[in-house]
Amino acid sequence: MAHEPRVLVAGETLIDFLPERPGPLEDVSGFDRRPGGAPANVAVALATLEERPALWTRLGDDPFGRYLEDTLTHYGLPETFIERDPDANTSLAFVTHDMSGDREFTFYRDDTADTRMTPGQIPEETLTDLEWVHVGGVALSSGSSRAATLDLLERAMAAGCTISFDPNARAELWPDEETFRRVCGEALAFADICKATVEELETLGFAEKSGTSPEPVAIAESVLEFGVDGGPHTVFVTRGGEGAIATSSPRAPWASDRNDTTGDADPAAEIVEHGGFEVDVVDTTGAGDAFVAGTIAGLLEDRSLESTLVFANAVAAQTTTDAGAMTALPTPTEAESLIQNQSSTRGGL
Repeated sequence: MAHEPRVLVAGETLIDFLPERPGPLEDVSGFDRRPGGAPANVAVALATLEERPALWTRLGDDPFGRYLEDTLTHYGLPETFIERDPDANTSLAFVTHDMSGDREFTFYRDDTADTRMTPGQIPEETLTDLEWVHVGGVALSSGSSRAATLDLLERAMAAGCTISFDPNARAELWPDEETFRRVCGEALAFADICKATVEELETLGFAEKSGTSPEPVAIAESVLEFGVDGGPHTVFVTRGGEGAIATSSPRAPWASDRNDTTGDADPAAEIVEHGGFEVDVVDTTGAGDAFVAGTIAGLLEDRSLESTLVFANAVAAQTTTDAGAMTALPTPTEAESLIQNQSSTRGGL
């Protein structure tokens, strides 16, 4: 019998249309339909890593919505918080690739179902039973889903949940950069953990706060400074094919070895780095979401920050070896096998 979820992931589920070949959207004539949406990708990756979460999402009552619901339940996600909207369509995203596999998105998401989530849909007793809540920035970009997501974060913090946040910047979904910075700043104030790229943290204003060039460690430390009196105590900065870094303040629960009472504890932030893994990259869609799932699963297993970073990089790297965000998601055994087979650091996040 499946255990009750320890994790709730909230946000959009949509259709990714993957191109039949690299190139700009206007030059591509064929696409392959795949399930997507960052929170849905995170949730499915967690299920594949044997940490089955609950997913709060809203789908259109249309063929795409039915396909997505079938996909989510196929991966073992409970239907409890998968909502259907009879008056809205499901969001669509057309993906384009360059020759290296890096991608861009064109969204069709005007008043679609995932923008119409409403506050208060997750009961207090559910939050009390959870250990972790994860959200992303796309749900904050428009519609009632913005208020619903912020409401969830406020109540999750009050319930004592660990909260992780991925800004997942998509400029085309926001009215302007100032709104993105302001709203994601509100969400970040509730978060214990932030996962982002250097570019996303620059957009959020942390390059200015660091007072240095946007070197990953400096910009991550500026996020920790933002969280001195609340907000993130742990930051993961992903760097594409160069892997990722992680840093945590003494407030982080996995920093207990630096908070002991022997007098030997180091009050400074912990900083760890891993260069990734060499894999044959086919498609980077969903790699960052797989990384998030790896961090959540790793930290829930009481791994150290360094071990979690390595594990998350392995999960992300494996995900890039086939087209689509959910196609090549590894099991824990497969991720550990990649780690054991590569002692050097390089490759695909």
